[in-house]
Amino acid sequence: MSPHKRSTRLWSGAVTAALALTLAGAAQASAADVNNAKNAGFESGLANWTCSAGSGTTVSSPTHAGAGALKATPAGQDNARCSQTVAVKPNSTYTLGAWVQGGYTYLGVTGTGTTDVSTWTPDSASWKQLTTTFTTGSSTTSVTVYTHGWYGQAAYYADDVSVFGPDGGGGTDPAPTVPSAPAGLTVSGTTSSSVSLAWNAVSGATGYNVYRAGTKVTAVTGTSATVTGLAASTAYSFQVTATNAAGESVKSAAVTGTTTATGGGGGGSLPKHAVTGYWQNFNNGATVQKISDVPAQYDIIAVAFADATTTPGAVTFNLDSAGLGGYTVDQFKADIRAKQTAGKKVIVSVGGERGTVAVNDSASATNFANSVYTLMQTYGFDGVDIDLENGLNATYMSQALRSLSAKAGPSMILTMAPQTIDMQSTSNTYFQTALNVKDILTVVNMQYYNSGSMLGCDGKVYSQGSVDFLTALACIQLEGGLAPSQVGLGLPASTRGAGSGYVSPTIVNNALDCLAKGTNCGSFKPSRTYPDLRGAMTWSTNWDATAGNAWSNAVGPHVHALP
Repeated sequence: MSPHKRSTRLWSGAVTAALALTLAGAAQASAADVNNAKNAGFESGLANWTCSAGSGTTVSSPTHAGAGALKATPAGQDNARCSQTVAVKPNSTYTLGAWVQGGYTYLGVTGTGTTDVSTWTPDSASWKQLTTTFTTGSSTTSVTVYTHGWYGQAAYYADDVSVFGPDGGGGTDPAPTVPSAPAGLTVSGTTSSSVSLAWNAVSGATGYNVYRAGTKVTAVTGTSATVTGLAASTAYSFQVTATNAAGESVKSAAVTGTTTATGGGGGGSLPKHAVTGYWQNFNNGATVQKISDVPAQYDIIAVAFADATTTPGAVTFNLDSAGLGGYTVDQFKADIRAKQTAGKKVIVSVGGERGTVAVNDSASATNFANSVYTLMQTYGFDGVDIDLENGLNATYMSQALRSLSAKAGPSMILTMAPQTIDMQSTSNTYFQTALNVKDILTVVNMQYYNSGSMLGCDGKVYSQGSVDFLTALACIQLEGGLAPSQVGLGLPASTRGAGSGYVSPTIVNNALDCLAKGTNCGSFKPSRTYPDLRGAMTWSTNWDATAGNAWSNAVGPHVHALP
């Protein structure tokens, strides 16, 4: 979701130059070669690395290996350059490599004393290795290795950087030792068929094994996992071990998780098939609306957006009366009540492309729950939408949402709008959060736009703009633990509503038919149908109005006519 259309324009001269680079074949490492990069896997945060304009941070998911990876986000005139000075030997050849994912990513080296080199890749939905080689000059004893993204593009991830060649004498990361057992293992959520677990990171670990009743059931690289395929109303015992190249730790202390009696899902009196639309609390060139102007085809209206406060985790809402033509708070509240009288739900959305709400500990989780509940009481909102596009902590966001649900009651609407990359795997923190709160979750309306190519549930890569892209990616959620009633398709209402990924309402309806009825599919055909599929979402009701409500007039009746 974005208040402003995301840029997809690249500086053509730079791209042309990058395309002209000749990627030398990766030299075979000799027995004496070492990786001269320090903290190459970002296991020690950003130690030894410097990122421009505070653009870099480390994350626990996604990672290529180990418990950490670099996430760097371009902004404005900053391309998110992260660099390290590496000790090398003169007159020597080195192989430079890194695993990257996400937005446009560049890998290069300067100060070689000969020819500086670089390589790059456009946005990648999965981990991809970049490699090139360079030779040092006769007096070169150090070089600068760097990664960077591109202006206006999405954040990129990098992991396992390597500068293989003769030991430059600067020291390398120490050889691994067998890690200690994970501590802090807890049950972070349950459904009728799954138990979600979380634990503390272990220094030096590159992965973790999860055991159920002494039998290994899954391996992950992050510090959480969801074990699926369980029986309802059943207690299970779990332990976790930490692993790296040196071996596996002893098992952690055991915890018991008990599945719920039935699958859940909030939603109150929503229709079986529902349409969600985001309403803009700002003027960015789309039609300015009051809540009363939103067409009746929309069953859920998500007010975008709540604002972060100086209190960690807490949010507030400020109606942009001036930007909305003098729309008053009293009118706003009255319009919400009128929509609710007509059977609609109005919720407040937290996040957006530029949202900076962080819920990373128990205190901020409490602040989030308390502040959202205050907004619900003040304005009459029916619930909350989680649209955090800059990452979230599954453990504490789940805690915050459960606390909010306890205050608001079972009729609370809870929706989410993750990006496509956030729902590629159940090990991703956004997916984990959705599974953790499945019993109170209304619908996940993933954004099928601004993403480029992505993997479908069949392991094939699909490009934006097709029925296959929508159905094959929805399949990941449908087969990954969410109930069909908790899955919706999120699309732009017009070509102006997003940087890329707009499809005609006909494509949206065909994808809905394919998933719900097995008809109008493309080349990808789901193994089964999902007649309880919740429906569709759009950004935004304002862009829809700008285009004459073409999206809601076509998709709305189709959703409501699904079986």
